[in-house]
Amino acid sequence: MEKITKTDAEWREQLSDMAYKVTRKHGTERAFSHETFPEGPGTFTCVCCGAPLFDKAHKFDSGTGWPSFYQPKDKEMVGESVDSSWFMKRTEVHCARCEAHLGHVFPDGPRPTGLRYCINGVALGFEPEA
Repeated sequence: MEKITKTDAEWREQLSDMAYKVTRKHGTERAFSHETFPEGPGTFTCVCCGAPLFDKAHKFDSGTGWPSFYQPKDKEMVGESVDSSWFMKRTEVHCARCEAHLGHVFPDGPRPTGLRYCINGVALGFEPEA
């Protein structure tokens, strides 16, 4: 996979203020504040680089106010790192291609994985299945 690197100014020009704050500065959008995504099958992509991240078939309603998935479309496209902010230890998830902050993964999701990828909606694009 080809890594994508841009300057801070290039990211600022490409992204909305909120998408920049979340993806490049590790922010979090308010719960229930992201736009709704189109109906039907498709792939959720990285808003920064377009990398395919999550299949809509793996999305579920966690009741948290953020889009939630029980697994990535391709594990190689979603990286993980330790996040010790806010006086707690969590697992941050990011786009492996451009390092965009996406959200966090928690061990309280549904079967078959038991994982909940809690993702900022502003960090995602959507490509409907053709």
